[in-house]
Order: sequence, then C-alpha cells, then structure tokens
Amino acid sequence: MNLSHPRVLQMLMDSLRYWCTAFNIDGFRFDLGVTLGREGHGFDPGSGFFDAIRQDPILSTRKLISEPWDIGPDGYQVGNHPPGFAEWNDKYRDGVRRFWRGDAGMRPDLAARLTGSAELFNRHFRKPWASVNFVASHYGFTLADVTAYTHKHNEANQEGNNDGHNENCSANWGVEGPTDDPAILDLRERHARSMIATTLLSLGTPMMLGGDEFGRTQRGNNNAYCQDNEISWIDWDAAHTPARP
Repeated sequence: MNLSHPRVLQMLMDSLRYWCTAFNIDGFRFDLGVTLGREGHGFDPGSGFFDAIRQDPILSTRKLISEPWDIGPDGYQVGNHPPGFAEWNDKYRDGVRRFWRGDAGMRPDLAARLTGSAELFNRHFRKPWASVNFVASHYGFTLADVTAYTHKHNEANQEGNNDGHNENCSANWGVEGPTDDPAILDLRERHARSMIATTLLSLGTPMMLGGDEFGRTQRGNNNAYCQDNEISWIDWDAAHTPARP
C-alpha cells in the first residue's frame, strides 16, 4: 500500500474517522508504525500520513501510539515520531529487565528510564507521556517468564527453537522453569513486583500485559503467536490463585 497516494491516504483517514465517530474509539496503536512514515527517501516524521492525522480535527484528539520499528531499511525509529504520537519504548523494557536482573552499570540507564527517557523523547515539544513504558508485551516473554527462564523454549512452535528473540534480558534465579523451591519462588515474585512498581512509578505512559498481574506464564515460549492453546490463553482462575511458573 502506497500511503503517499492521495486516494489511499484518504481511504485510510476515512476509515480511522469512522471508527472514532461510529464506535467512539478513543485511540489507535499502529503495528510496525515506521511503515506509515516511509517516503521515497526513507522514514520521515513529516510524512503525508503523519501530517494528515495530526491536522485532522477528529483524529488529532485521539490517543495515537506507534510501534516504532519495522523490518525495512532504517526500520528502528524509537524517539523519532512526531509530536502527538506515543511510542513503545523497548529501551525501557530491556533496561528495567537488566537492572533487576543485576547487570552491572545499569543505574544511569535506570535513572533515564524513570525520568521519561528524555534522551529519546525530549525534543520537538514532546511530553514524557510519549514514552510507552513496559517490561512485557503480547510478544516475547511474559513477566513471570522473565523471572523463570534464562533461555527461550519455543519447541512447541515446531521451528527448531530458532524463532523468537534469543536475548530476553531474563534470569531464572536458580532453576530453569517450574520449581517448588520456596526461596526461588519468593525471589522471582519479588523481582516481578519490583518491575511492575518501576513501570507504574516511571514518567511516561505505563503499559502492562494482561495476566502479568497474577503470574501468567507461556512456559518459556517467547513467540507464541501460533499457539491457540494453554500456552497462549489466559487462565482466569489463576487471578484468584496466582500461578507460579
């Protein structure tokens, strides 16, 4: 789809306005959002799509969130979207995980994450809410798995465990996966609570993955898009009896 074509852009804008006016949708999260800002010379925060949506009397009042990367050239654009857009901040995710994992030299990075990642977002009159802070999302490890697995375990995906990220900035705290050791379980739970508290207390827009609040696990699978079963489902009974991976 060529978003620079006026007819294509008009159709997209009409669709977004329809969802807002007909269904009272209060915002949009654009997957692989860098694609929306691509012009003939590459990514441009002043692209036709960004300019159109920011000037629209309806859409400019809605919450606009971009996943600030895609798989094209120069596809990593965290901090480079225009004012009015918030962005998923994966530097926040990795920095907070590494700090609570105990990596050396992470205090300066944590300070930057707690104060809104200003080195990324404090430009062009953007506000701290532009940083969408998270430690887990719908892809990758759940929060519980960040504290229970050092390595991904994607064998159920039948790709030879070659899919998904290899570096998850995670730690198992003594045992890979499930354990009955109360000391390890306590340590895991304290680290999970610490990461949740960090997210909620940081400047920016906090985002939490559903189920993380009660210890949802994907059994170490960090790419569960192809699993329509207990691996990817949310066990709502666990909300009453928190599960331990």
